[in-house]
Amino acid sequence: MERIKIAPGVHLSCDPADKFNRCRISIHFLFPAKRQTATAHALLPLVMERGYADCPDMTQLTKELARLYGADLTVEGRPMGCSRNFCVSVTGIKDKFALCGEPLTRRYAKLALGVAFHPYLVEGAFDPEAVSIEKQMLKRALEDEFNDKRLYCMRQAAREFYGDSPAGIRQEGYLDEVDGLTGEELMQAYREMLRTASIELIVLGCTPAQTDAVRDALLEELAQVERAPAERTGFIAMPRQETVHKVERFEMVQSKLCMAFTLGQPADLEQMSVYRLAMALYGGSVTSRLFLNVREKMHLCYYCSSSFQSFTGSMVVNSGIEHADAARAEEAILKELSDLREGPITDEELEDCRRGLLSGMAGVEDTLGGIESWYYMEILRGGKIYTPQQSRQALLAVTKDQVRAVLRQFSLSVSYLLTGNEEEEPHV
Repeated sequence: MERIKIAPGVHLSCDPADKFNRCRISIHFLFPAKRQTATAHALLPLVMERGYADCPDMTQLTKELARLYGADLTVEGRPMGCSRNFCVSVTGIKDKFALCGEPLTRRYAKLALGVAFHPYLVEGAFDPEAVSIEKQMLKRALEDEFNDKRLYCMRQAAREFYGDSPAGIRQEGYLDEVDGLTGEELMQAYREMLRTASIELIVLGCTPAQTDAVRDALLEELAQVERAPAERTGFIAMPRQETVHKVERFEMVQSKLCMAFTLGQPADLEQMSVYRLAMALYGGSVTSRLFLNVREKMHLCYYCSSSFQSFTGSMVVNSGIEHADAARAEEAILKELSDLREGPITDEELEDCRRGLLSGMAGVEDTLGGIESWYYMEILRGGKIYTPQQSRQALLAVTKDQVRAVLRQFSLSVSYLLTGNEEEEPHV
């Protein structure tokens, strides 16, 4: 993957990806998360995926994608620590496979740039009808969060963990703000994104000439935009604290327990392979301690897994449990962490987890989406950009002592329990 700067705050990353019969053009906008525009930025991808100036409704857009041999368009937003990512991506077959010699790549670029820079507007604002429809969809998604108790528990734990930090801004938006959003406010949020975002153009599966044409087309669009790219937010970490225990009660069959841990300091970029193997050993694989011991041997959980967030130096353990087993489950989860820190780690379990990770990483380059996700995450971390092969080699060198040293850094900050309406509150 080659990466070059093409304008202030704008980079091009490209790979000819010759083994694929498809190509992919993606425009990533990364900008600081702000509380006052959180709900607008949650709604923005939903509205912009409906169409753009040349295809102002979903019927026309669907027809255009069909004419492009079933090309795929995705518009999505997601959190990245204290920042927010907005991405427009188009994927379709390469020009050489077009039946009538159509310049497909040029049309993919026009489509992606049209969606990103030329939204369908009515009197200078987003279409009121589209905004109204997608507001109802966003409201439904926010209301459904409460019904998905696993998701609700995870988000409640995250809100308690991050507090007023920018990383705690709800990327899904705020329910009480949805009704009041207007097309004008959405337009203001969109323009602020264009002005402040750093932009990563990722072109995969295209020839050098095609890539140059996509680059030039993007630069032409940016020449029409007032730009003042904000400085990227680096890694953060929540400070260590006394563990906070929260309990919420509902009429529910299965309790949910979410435990949030902090490193207490930003994640070390050079330790990414160690973090990966540590998570696989603790709770990130089917050969992990949490899966084999807490779930399979002790039968305390229906599921129990751990994950690591490098942008915020945090680890989260999620589990589904019986109401009466909450205290025992938390105790067992903490004991497995302590045992990994201080006790023996067998060669067999270490290598089982390592092989599992290596197998998963070997498949990263099997799809254009996998390649894009890998390198964009490497770019966002801000250090040296490692290829999947280099990361696999680094993983092979990780030792038991390095795993222990990383796991010793984590301390429990928040334990959030959703449980049933019983007379006695479980002691956690």
